[in-house]
Amino acid sequence: MKTIPAKGIFITGTDTGVGKTIVAAAIAHLLREQGVNVGVMKPVTSGCEEVGGRLVSEDAELLCWAAGLETSADITPYLLKAPIAPSMAAEKERVRIDLGLIKAAYERLANRHDFIIVEGAGGLMVPLAGGLLIADLVTSLGLPLLVVARPNLGTINHTLLTCFTAKQLGIDLRGFIVNNYPAVPGAAEEYAPHLLASLAGAPLLGLFPQIEAIDRQRQVLEISAALTREPATAIMLREIGVS
Repeated sequence: MKTIPAKGIFITGTDTGVGKTIVAAAIAHLLREQGVNVGVMKPVTSGCEEVGGRLVSEDAELLCWAAGLETSADITPYLLKAPIAPSMAAEKERVRIDLGLIKAAYERLANRHDFIIVEGAGGLMVPLAGGLLIADLVTSLGLPLLVVARPNLGTINHTLLTCFTAKQLGIDLRGFIVNNYPAVPGAAEEYAPHLLASLAGAPLLGLFPQIEAIDRQRQVLEISAALTREPATAIMLREIGVS
């Protein structure tokens, strides 16, 4: 058993639907292709589907596929059916979300992998249980943070708020990624990354391309391939602690 915990990164979004699962999966696939023993974790998922009498997180399934892993209870400690905020879903389903249980699962994963990608639910201020937020989970795991932002109008406010909050809470903010960036950006999309890079107090670590694909697996494969061709990818990996 390892005596030194795995390195890792916690991935959050500026809002729901910014594509943080795609980003997390693309990075996981890229690392797997580079020979890194990468682990993944989706600690809390609401809106799970019931398949064969058990709840399934589609996001966790995608992460595991990208990393070449089978899903497990450690990867998905809390699966909730209701498609609402995790704290509400847990209360509705009479589930108590325990940060200690999540941390223990993470530590077991850290003993099996060299780098762990942990994906949160929504953004930093999403409530988990009682007064606990996703930000408290990041702090509990002791992981640095990578923020995923969208490229279009409104992203400057959302991204700056997320980065400011992380720094105010003492979270180690490594940088942000603008996801779903179009090949031909409009005025707002062209302007936003450069302004954010000057105001966020954290580096812009990549523009992940907008990919029109038949499914999310194909999206992940194409983004991973694009990252392989991009020289700045080495900087992104270094900043998040891989190399």
